Amino acid sequence: MLAIGIDPGTATTGYGLVALAGSQLRVVTMGVIRTPAAWSLSARLLYIHDQVAALCREYRPDMAAMEELFFNRNVRSALAVGQARGAALVALAEAGLEVFEYTPLQVKQAVTGYGRAGKIQVQEMVQRLLHLDSLPRPDDAADALACAICGLHSAGSIVAGNGR
Repeated sequence: MLAIGIDPGTATTGYGLVALAGSQLRVVTMGVIRTPAAWSLSARLLYIHDQVAALCREYRPDMAAMEELFFNRNVRSALAVGQARGAALVALAEAGLEVFEYTPLQVKQAVTGYGRAGKIQVQEMVQRLLHLDSLPRPDDAADALACAICGLHSAGSIVAGNGR
């Protein structure tokens, strides 16, 4: 089974594709989609959409995972993340993927066994689980890999049950 994890943002959207074969996880690819600040919001969102769509066409994932949007004190930042999420969600839906959404606590719990783990703890466990030589970088790609791992751990039986 192949999962795509997305960590959305208008400036930087992280992605990670993780394969599960038996009980073994391996990274297929990871990276970030960067949009220049000089671009209009609509151009940035279109680019995010197009790049996520291209990843789906190239790798044909079986499922998608993304963190649920959580609100913090910076409403403007939350709105920007929400718009990037929407662009990615449309691309995933066009690819026929059901998107499983998880809270940050659920992602941390699935990856580290502790829902209040810090960013470095999550990155270290992603490194171990995926047998990487170094910590996954940048942070957005590491977070996307963590989402994909969470999706594979928690939604595997759901995905298997729907014929994908």
